[in-house]
Amino acid sequence: MPLSTNLPLNNECMAVLWTITEDEPMLRTNLTITTSELEELETIRHPAQRVEWLACRVAIRDLVEAQGVPYQGLVKDEYGKPHLINLPWHVSLSHTTGWGAAVLHRSRPVGIDIEPVRDQFTRVVPRVLSEAEISHAAGEAGRLAVYWCAKEALYKLYGKRQLTFREHLHVEPFADGADQLIGHVRLPDHEAQLTIRCFKTGPGLLAIAY
Repeated sequence: MPLSTNLPLNNECMAVLWTITEDEPMLRTNLTITTSELEELETIRHPAQRVEWLACRVAIRDLVEAQGVPYQGLVKDEYGKPHLINLPWHVSLSHTTGWGAAVLHRSRPVGIDIEPVRDQFTRVVPRVLSEAEISHAAGEAGRLAVYWCAKEALYKLYGKRQLTFREHLHVEPFADGADQLIGHVRLPDHEAQLTIRCFKTGPGLLAIAY
């Protein structure tokens, strides 16, 4: 059995974080994998990344089956966003070394990201922040990590490619240690305000946007 943590959200949205201890054969046991998913898996050469990919799908299978319905696999749209086969619910997946995560929302698009807190955030993240976000982050690694993880979750929720983190995805200023943030997707033809839950857990941070 996986070492998993269920994350508290609401009655419509549920998520799970896994510490991956299984190997590939164990993860593939009783897992429905479609032909297109098998083709994608075969493009992944690194053994650890294959295990992470599989762990995310076992995690989403378990979330679906916990709702009392059968899991029939995932299909990706033209932008690479995953969708459940024959179910109207929304899902998102994320993984990093040794960890996998999945989220299911019954009625709204959702995005999830997990990240270790790394020193490189102080060099990379300012490139994807607005001037207001850079000012608020003030070069602090913890805040920069929250901005990065939150924007990744927003990007996965929106699920299309014609946007940039700096121009189109925005996170309102937050108090240090806040577990609920406000995010925005702002495009010429689309605007949305979204909730972002942020957890200090697992490898460092986990963010869920919905």
